[in-house]
Amino acid sequence: MQKSNQRRSFIKKIGALTLLTASSGSQWSFGAMPAKKEIGLQLYSLREDIKGNVAGVLKQVAAIGFKNLEAANYSEGKIYGMAPAAIRKMVADLGMTMQSAHVGGPSDFQGAQHAVAMDWWKKASEAHAAVGAEFLIKPSMPIPDTLKELELWCNYYNQVGAIAKANGLTFGFHNHAREFEKIEGQVMYDFMLENTDPDLFCMELDVYWATKGGYDPVDYLKKYKGRFPLLHIKDEEEIGQSGDMDFKPIFKAAYAQGMKGYYVEVERYNHEPIKSVAMSYDYLANAKYVK
Repeated sequence: MQKSNQRRSFIKKIGALTLLTASSGSQWSFGAMPAKKEIGLQLYSLREDIKGNVAGVLKQVAAIGFKNLEAANYSEGKIYGMAPAAIRKMVADLGMTMQSAHVGGPSDFQGAQHAVAMDWWKKASEAHAAVGAEFLIKPSMPIPDTLKELELWCNYYNQVGAIAKANGLTFGFHNHAREFEKIEGQVMYDFMLENTDPDLFCMELDVYWATKGGYDPVDYLKKYKGRFPLLHIKDEEEIGQSGDMDFKPIFKAAYAQGMKGYYVEVERYNHEPIKSVAMSYDYLANAKYVK
């Protein structure tokens, strides 16, 4: 019944939306429709579409109903090739905010490279503060061989977190499945949570990858309350289509521990990416447990 209602809602939306101009570059360009919920989107979901068509894709995303965005493209002070002030205005004019961003950052941060790495993060923090972001998230990292190596990473993250905090941002890390593997008998993800400063470092919990790693995201949300201001809501393809992810208890636990934002992320598709993203939005928009 839920899938049937979701499909009817999606079809109704398609019929009601007005096509944007041809400059948007996609047959799935929609006219404006206000969002009822603060549903976010990780723009990596539209990674190919957005190349060379930032304005067009952002119009499509706003038309679907998304309110909060998480960027996934930063280089030398620019976000999607634009000055922070320019893309901030573009996003704001569409009724959205660039709440968060994924940035890679230097992996070499020891010895003579430490100052270089810190300067890189200072500039990245300044750029994302200028775009209006609240969070700066590292999307991945090499897997250390030893806990001593991992401890060095944790210390590094605390230092980056201090730089981000000085610019009004919260720094954190986004997991994949491999962070739930064990290093010297300890789960890497647990070690990171227990060896970083909660005032300087947070986790953006990717609930799909945690599940794939063999752990229940709800358990982490309950055990480490307050460490997860952000979540990635993800499935095999479109949100809710696999039937393997039980999002209701995840949202309940996430709200209880202080979630400030969550982002749809679609990495694999059954349809054109923009349609898959719209279907994922509709699934959450129709879920009573999502605020």
